[in-house]
Amino acid sequence: MKQLVFIFCTLLGCVLAPATASTLNASGVLLQQMTSASQTLSYEFSYVNVSKLGIESLRYRHSLQNGKPLVQLMSMDGPQREAIMRGIEISYFEPGIEPFSIRGDHIVDSLPSLVFSDITRLEQYYDFVSVGRARIADRICDVVRVVSRDGLRYNYIVWLDSETKLPLRADLLDRDGDTLEQFRVIAFTSGNDVTAKMANFTMPIMPPLLSTPSGDKINLSWTIGWLPQGFTESSRSRHPLPNVDMVVESRLFSDGLFSFSLNVSPASYKSGEHQLRQGRRTIHSEIRGNNEIIVIGELPPATAKRIADGVVIK
Repeated sequence: MKQLVFIFCTLLGCVLAPATASTLNASGVLLQQMTSASQTLSYEFSYVNVSKLGIESLRYRHSLQNGKPLVQLMSMDGPQREAIMRGIEISYFEPGIEPFSIRGDHIVDSLPSLVFSDITRLEQYYDFVSVGRARIADRICDVVRVVSRDGLRYNYIVWLDSETKLPLRADLLDRDGDTLEQFRVIAFTSGNDVTAKMANFTMPIMPPLLSTPSGDKINLSWTIGWLPQGFTESSRSRHPLPNVDMVVESRLFSDGLFSFSLNVSPASYKSGEHQLRQGRRTIHSEIRGNNEIIVIGELPPATAKRIADGVVIK
């Protein structure tokens, strides 16, 4: 189960958001500058992720080498975890899980998902509100709130370095305004020193690409009765579970900021409903007849349950 959830969550983070034409307000323009700076500048972050599960210390390096991104994410405490992105190929090295590579545009669970979003698409479902300036990591920052209009998803407040526009802090908030997770940079450098350091980076042996066959023509045995506005399907698949003699049907959805998977498989037990929230990620499962319905993703528990309740088994 741990391996299944990890791979599902990794694939969720690689959902791409299509571009949308729109006119942004001043706060939206700042967010757009943040996404551009994060993907074009050379920089190194030492930062912590804080949640109810504890504090995680990490290092993130980003540069462009020959016009292509070279990125490294590494845990600084406990068992070593590492992810390396070269071009559009990302390799994950996680204790207890066979190393694998996938194609994508960013490393999952590195910087906050807002950093990799299409801001013009988000403007349809979120308000961008300036709340002044503050000091983070000895830098003056512009502070912007990203607020869901329907209250069915999470919100962000982000601190952007006023000089580079890089994100130095981001708080993920639930619908009551409580902090679920916090990304906070402790120290960072940028410029040619980081570019030179990454140019001399010694690449490990990269594991093979994980097979993710296209599911565009797959007809599934169930339909969805309800989704929050703005969530669209990005892919679908049917595949066997690792080490288990059963098949799971999955569909991935995103609104451009948050993503989730909806999975239906034969039930292996008869108990009713279970729910677990770990930081921003909710896992909701329920038994319907002979089927198990599982929602895994970045959703409030009530929203995940409503989505699962709306599944119609044919």
